[in-house]
Amino acid sequence: MTRRLVNLGSGFWNIRCTMKVAGIVNIGTQVSVVRLQSGRFVFLDSYTLNGEIRELVMGLTQDGSLVEAVLNLHPFHTLHCAAMARDFPTAKFYGSERHRRVCTSVPWETERVESAAVADRYSRDLQFSLPAGIQYFSENEKVHAGSLLAFHPASGSLHVDDTLNVLPVPGALRGYVPRLVLHPTLGAAMNAEDGAEEKFCRWLEEIGARWRGTKSVCAAHNGVARFAEGDFEQVMRGLAARTRKRIAA
Repeated sequence: MTRRLVNLGSGFWNIRCTMKVAGIVNIGTQVSVVRLQSGRFVFLDSYTLNGEIRELVMGLTQDGSLVEAVLNLHPFHTLHCAAMARDFPTAKFYGSERHRRVCTSVPWETERVESAAVADRYSRDLQFSLPAGIQYFSENEKVHAGSLLAFHPASGSLHVDDTLNVLPVPGALRGYVPRLVLHPTLGAAMNAEDGAEEKFCRWLEEIGARWRGTKSVCAAHNGVARFAEGDFEQVMRGLAARTRKRIAA
């Protein structure tokens, strides 16, 4: 997988990036760029930009001067936060409590990225949702199922890391094999309370209905899944139904 900039229209760009395990296997990662109605820009998550992609992004944002903020949504995606802070020194940096704890060199804003204050600040352009019933981040460093989802209504683009994953299903099989799946550590991320699983299933159905206009799901680590209007809602209902079935079994 090579780095590439995917223009999803209406001021939303998704950058497919490289992320290698043990320096060998590239499992991929991502960062998104959003042009706000104000004409300024925000990043969703962080990545060290270089080469042609860096030139394109810097050209788009007037050498970074138009980047207003970097919204670090996934608590475990911390490798590139410091590099983004160096590249965009005038931007505001928002992250989770874990971002602040791990990346101490970054000048974090007081408000957490998942706070109502941040959601309100960018409500003209973005909508956010934290999964119900599961931990946003676990003290177990191997449990990455939680994340803050960001939806861009103007383009119908949904940026999500790990909670939802895109499977590289061949076109001929897409009517038979789900393209979106839940993170394999979901069970370990569940809150220790009665009804947590059902809360999560209801959340899946709720975002499917609220964001039924989703045309593209940009996910780490495998890619962008495209949907016809209304299909995303059905996919979310299907995920909820399969999750309930596994719980019942």
